[in-house]
Amino acid sequence: MKKFFGLFVFIATALSLSAQNHVVDEVVWVVGDEAILRSDVERVRTDFGSNIKGNPYCVIPEQLAVQKLFLHQAELDSITVGDNEVNKAVEMKINERVMWAGSKEKLEEYMRMPMTQIREELFELARAEMITRQVRSNLTKDIKVTPAEVRRHYKNMPEDSLPFIPTQVEVQILVQHPRITREEIESVKEQLRGWSERVTSGTTSFSALARMFSQDEGSARQGGDLGFFGKADMDPAFGAVAFSLTDPNKVSKVVQSEYGFHIIQLIEKRGDKIRARHILRRPEVDQKDIDACLARLDSIATDIKDGKFPFEVGAQEISDDKDTRNNKGIMINTDEETGERTTRFEMGDLPGEVARVVGDMEVGDISKPFVMMDKRGRQVCAIVKLKDRIPAHRASITKDFHVLKGAVEQLKSEEFIQNWIREKQKRTYVRIKQGWGDCEFMYPGWVR
Repeated sequence: MKKFFGLFVFIATALSLSAQNHVVDEVVWVVGDEAILRSDVERVRTDFGSNIKGNPYCVIPEQLAVQKLFLHQAELDSITVGDNEVNKAVEMKINERVMWAGSKEKLEEYMRMPMTQIREELFELARAEMITRQVRSNLTKDIKVTPAEVRRHYKNMPEDSLPFIPTQVEVQILVQHPRITREEIESVKEQLRGWSERVTSGTTSFSALARMFSQDEGSARQGGDLGFFGKADMDPAFGAVAFSLTDPNKVSKVVQSEYGFHIIQLIEKRGDKIRARHILRRPEVDQKDIDACLARLDSIATDIKDGKFPFEVGAQEISDDKDTRNNKGIMINTDEETGERTTRFEMGDLPGEVARVVGDMEVGDISKPFVMMDKRGRQVCAIVKLKDRIPAHRASITKDFHVLKGAVEQLKSEEFIQNWIREKQKRTYVRIKQGWGDCEFMYPGWVR
């Protein structure tokens, strides 16, 4: 099923992030009430044509049609995602891409569009991904396999047909935040207080200030609007202040969260959820403080290498990373699709900076200090230890049972999804423009 879903994400990404080519447009497919345009197909073909197996004018529109079947099912099942959830996903995607490219400027250059446009298009991509993931999860939630089924499936399978597991690593990390001066923190707070006074006095609207100045770029384009959210959805300090607001004409005091400093304005309350705007500002870190943090970590790494204390103790006692601190510094890899958690990472699943450092390390090595961006968008300094490296190998029942079990569940889920698509085809209106239907489709039921 990951392979199938990968096709959906592949197409969605191409549509969202491809360069805008001038194409004489026309409707080439209609699926239900939704049209597929020639320009949609051409954008994908231009960016990814060499990677698409088969006739792109057959493969691409079919995958777009499959995408629309999932989104239509979401409408029937009233599956939605809140803007706040989408914004969080967009921030993660932006941070991942910035880490990959090296900087926001380099990402803009590579994508051939400004960051605001990248963010806007990623928002729609993230929403579609999240909705589709929920639909698929609903469809396959009851699919389970027993250990006996797993053993039967692989019992007589030749060794060279077993799943191939790429090289994986287990990594421990120790993170420290560079010091931020009290003067810089007070400057940010004073700036936020000034904006609060301007909103309260009616000089400027909160949404206009958010668009211009908020560093939560995902919500900034919506005037700081976070959509509806529950108290548990937010950082505790942010949630406590947001849910204490009662007057939409007032602005909150300055509140500090793990993301930075905020002011908040209530929009409306609905049951146990509220809708609010915010402006986020992060204090800037001076390069001399980054250098001091790197020097501090270099000293810590030396102490660990000299045997004064183990890396695990350092991670528990010194690290500022709450996600790994209580796990002896061990990084956790969470599958976005299944929610499964493991300590093993393929190199491509690691944060870019960590992967670059780990690539040349031997098991037991401790890295030199380096700077990275954490998932909350903050610059942090880190050292890592390569705990283990598992060479690429064919899976075995004894050592990789959880992998084989997942593979069997994936096969059953994919079979279920394919059958679902075929049934959905039968109940959905489909019209294909003449000349676009003479194809060997993966799902032949489009033409009838």
